[in-house]
Amino acid sequence: MASPLDVQLILCDAAQADPSSGKVHMLGAGWSVMTGPGPHAVAVLIKVPWDRANEPLPLTLTLVDEDGHPATVAIGAGEQPIESSGTIEVGRPAGVAPGSMLNASFALNVPPLPLKPGRYVWNLSLAEETRSEAFTVSA
Repeated sequence: MASPLDVQLILCDAAQADPSSGKVHMLGAGWSVMTGPGPHAVAVLIKVPWDRANEPLPLTLTLVDEDGHPATVAIGAGEQPIESSGTIEVGRPAGVAPGSMLNASFALNVPPLPLKPGRYVWNLSLAEETRSEAFTVSA
């Protein structure tokens, strides 16, 4: 059985991941209420156990509404879910002691969305781990 990942999701106004250090630079971090449409970001901070280094870790970040249905946005003639997916893989740097946790990060900057007032949740699926972070859009 693989060692568990340590994962945090943080809502912020803007974020930028630094792949070389595993750090995330955030502005306006830690909110839970959005007043009106505006850009925002989801910062994902990951600590990868030593034994999971050099292993591709698939991830999907999806926005769902208060009923658990995927939030969508109109694109062309249809509706598309608001999600992002990819893979994170962390290498073992030279000189780092066995058993160390290794940093990885991911940032999704989201343009203003026409979200109706209500509760929304960003759901992250990372390898076999899941995490969520909720927020409310006020009228």
